[in-house]
Amino acid sequence: MASSAVAPTSSFLADKKDVGFSSFCTQPSFLCPAQLSKKRVSKKVVSVMAPQQSERKPSTTGAVKTGMTMTEKILARASEKSQLVPGENVWVNVDILMTHDVCGPGSIGIFKKEFGQNAKVWDREKVVIIPDHYIFTADERANRNVDILRDFCNEQNIKYFYDIKDLGNFKANPDYKGVCHVALAQEGHCRPGEVLLGTDSHTCTAGAFGQFATGIGNTDAGFVLGAGKLLLKVPPTLRFVMDGEMPDYLLAKDLILQIIGEISVAGATYKAMEFVGSTVESLTMEERMTLCNMVVEAGGKNGVVPADSTTYKYLEDKTSVPFEPVFSDGQARFLQEYRFDISKLEPLVAKPHSPDNRALARECKDVKIDRVYIGSCTGGKTEDFMAAAKVFLAAGKKVKVPTFLVPATQKVWMDVYSLPVPGSGGKTCSQIFEEAGCDTPASPSCGACLGGPRDTYARMNEAQVCVSTTNRNFPGRMGHKEGQIYLASPYTAAASALTGFVTDPREFLQ
Repeated sequence: MASSAVAPTSSFLADKKDVGFSSFCTQPSFLCPAQLSKKRVSKKVVSVMAPQQSERKPSTTGAVKTGMTMTEKILARASEKSQLVPGENVWVNVDILMTHDVCGPGSIGIFKKEFGQNAKVWDREKVVIIPDHYIFTADERANRNVDILRDFCNEQNIKYFYDIKDLGNFKANPDYKGVCHVALAQEGHCRPGEVLLGTDSHTCTAGAFGQFATGIGNTDAGFVLGAGKLLLKVPPTLRFVMDGEMPDYLLAKDLILQIIGEISVAGATYKAMEFVGSTVESLTMEERMTLCNMVVEAGGKNGVVPADSTTYKYLEDKTSVPFEPVFSDGQARFLQEYRFDISKLEPLVAKPHSPDNRALARECKDVKIDRVYIGSCTGGKTEDFMAAAKVFLAAGKKVKVPTFLVPATQKVWMDVYSLPVPGSGGKTCSQIFEEAGCDTPASPSCGACLGGPRDTYARMNEAQVCVSTTNRNFPGRMGHKEGQIYLASPYTAAASALTGFVTDPREFLQ
């Protein structure tokens, strides 16, 4: 499914180690199918040689234990088990349940139906409710959804409800945050070693904090509201080792587009994706969030980055809740391991209509575009706008197509208007965007990332070509079913806005 225009991936993919089925053979007295000789001398098996095993020291508890991955360890602790292996089904205690205005009403309805109209949630301080999807609209049903959330939170005395009442001025709503996945991090709900579930497929974003985070459906969420636990199958883990110095024209969006293009949108189906290596260690928390955000685009159950000093520094002023990080054992078993030399990677895009339709940005230079969209949980964070501003600043030109800016949260919106852009002489993102001719930054929300009601800001109501920092480019995703969406990093999106064509950001950054 990857574009034929992509250069051979051998320069990016240094090595792929296929552990394969043999990794999950736990009985030493039998051979795995892959190990059986195709040529059989006799039909009668007299004896079977056990596969060679590394020396093991006896367990102090008297039970034989094997190494576990981060994901397996987190789920083991949450299910009060000492050992787990992929494929096991376990009841997992949930640390945080998040829902929003699109799925919240349905989850609440199921909770009340199954647990009773007067039932109470299992823990009012572990439920986080964030209106963010269809907010700034006159659509009555969308507005009704937020009303349902508000009534439920008042009834249940939910501690973390980020309400919005004045749709005309989001700043008049101090509790309102914006996009749930970014708000969860900013408000200190993401912590290493914990289990965070949310009624949104991009809940996997929180895996950047070294926790198990995944999206669930309304029925599951309704059950968690009442029980505080959920039956989950332990996923096997794919390991992605990224080394090499990150070129100054690349962002984490390029890294994840490379990976998805490599393994396809089905390559990680119900698998954990663990990201390690010197490149990953050099990423900021917001860039790690971008990396984990799009694992679901490869079918992943969850993405995870080991917690380190960068993680702890980010959390210092955000949470006082104690947490205990976990790390993969040296003997942990990974289904596959992929190795990338990031220093050789070039800026990428995902062409319509799939996130794995990977191509080099420079090879799409003849694709004329109608608009650029910078926003969403993937590409609407503070550092994403800083990156876009860096390109506009370096170019010193005005955009040639409408360029829409939608900060993810109220905090990001404030950063856009207050933080100076490095090398700008004190100018803020908002000033640089204005000088470049971009649209005024909009009210923080999910915006047009998933279309929404027809009056949603920047929705594609016509069949246009758009370069976007969002996460999906399926037909109709941002509105019009014949629209064409090129997924890109904020660097590439800003460069494309300046030329009116899909553009490699190196044209302005080098």
